[in-house]
Amino acid sequence: MTIHPDHDRLQRVAKDRLVLHFSKQEVDDLLVLDRGEGPYVYDTKGNQYIDALSSLFCSQLGYSYGEEVAEAASAQLTQLAFNTSWGTAHPPTIELAETITSLAPADDYKVFFTNGGSESVESAWKLVREHFIAIGQPQRTKAVARHTAYHGVTLGALSFTGVQPFKEGFGEAPVEVHRVSTTNAFRQPDGDDPAAFCARLLAEVEDTILAAGADEVALIIAEPVQNAGGCFVPPPGYWEGLRRLADRYGALLMADEVITGFGRIGEWFASSRFGVAPDLISVAKGITGAYAPMGAVLARRHVVAPLVDGSKVFRHGITFGGHPLSSVVASKTIEIMQRDRVLENVREQEQALGDRVRRLLDLPIVGDVRGAGFFWAMELVKDDEATRFEKRERDELLRSFLPRRLREAGLIARCDDRGDAVLQIAPPLVSDAALLDEIVDRLEVVLTDAGKHMCEL
Repeated sequence: MTIHPDHDRLQRVAKDRLVLHFSKQEVDDLLVLDRGEGPYVYDTKGNQYIDALSSLFCSQLGYSYGEEVAEAASAQLTQLAFNTSWGTAHPPTIELAETITSLAPADDYKVFFTNGGSESVESAWKLVREHFIAIGQPQRTKAVARHTAYHGVTLGALSFTGVQPFKEGFGEAPVEVHRVSTTNAFRQPDGDDPAAFCARLLAEVEDTILAAGADEVALIIAEPVQNAGGCFVPPPGYWEGLRRLADRYGALLMADEVITGFGRIGEWFASSRFGVAPDLISVAKGITGAYAPMGAVLARRHVVAPLVDGSKVFRHGITFGGHPLSSVVASKTIEIMQRDRVLENVREQEQALGDRVRRLLDLPIVGDVRGAGFFWAMELVKDDEATRFEKRERDELLRSFLPRRLREAGLIARCDDRGDAVLQIAPPLVSDAALLDEIVDRLEVVLTDAGKHMCEL
């Protein structure tokens, strides 16, 4: 174990100069990651961790393709370091748009590039508004989104986010959003009857559209598998039902695939698994395998056509959206994923991983397990009655005990309570069966200890 020569200085400088994201700013013994190799990352103390979260759902390929990606990036930097997409274009971004649309759920998508997830959601909403203004329906200013859902933190995207603590103190949301239930079947009276559960959820969406004013709703937005709250998988028929409701009432349907896009559940787009071609799809995170920042909005031709046919200007742009460097990195990432059968790996391993994770239900602290592909959550409970932890207990479990114990176990996973208390994993998509078993084995040890610890409080 080799300690980074600047470990102590980096700790001091981080505390003095760095503003952390979504974190308390006074952090003792900050985890500072120095390098990666395969599915592993190493901190400045020399400790090795399995990155069972893919660096927040981003590092689809792990950390072994840097040289190959760097070669493509270097070639682009010596060819054309930068050009905007404002009235001009460049070959890498045009070619990337062609590649992405060839993988999409329908053959008529166009692509608007951004730098990340929040920007993608924000851009999609502005495109939705421009669409309805162009077709003479400017009154469509409302949206339907789900409780607990996270769709971004810029003020427009924050409107769709259903995590209330993230919204407090930032004023009135610029978009009027009406909330509907998540697809979490756990604890629901009809959760064991997928058909009845789906019918009730869709009836609620329809009732919400009508209550908001059917001719005023512009957008229905949802994640195919919702992250916040812990990997909520939809019941069969849910997305087809959303498609029918959007078409019936003249709204657009958007799949937020910032997490689920580019292989996380074994498909280029999770929408394909659930049998729909949304009007809009937002992506980011995995599009470049995290080797460069990038996001995008895919919009079907009928969404964009009123702007094109009317020779109107889309009144939105992002300086670095479609950056040449990010474009070649994304293209190289997709090439690697296709060449090395990365999506096939996820599909081949999914059943065994799911079965292995579900065995954690034998632990008293695990009340539910849910997920798809390489995207799983364990909901943590107080007892066999699935009693929720109180806030004091939740803080001790998720912000103190589990983060410390996971580090000791050499495992990076996500503790989250934006809904109920959950622990999430999202391994790199190149993980083999042995690594996936090792991840769950370590989880079992950690959660066993967590259960004992919470019983002793």
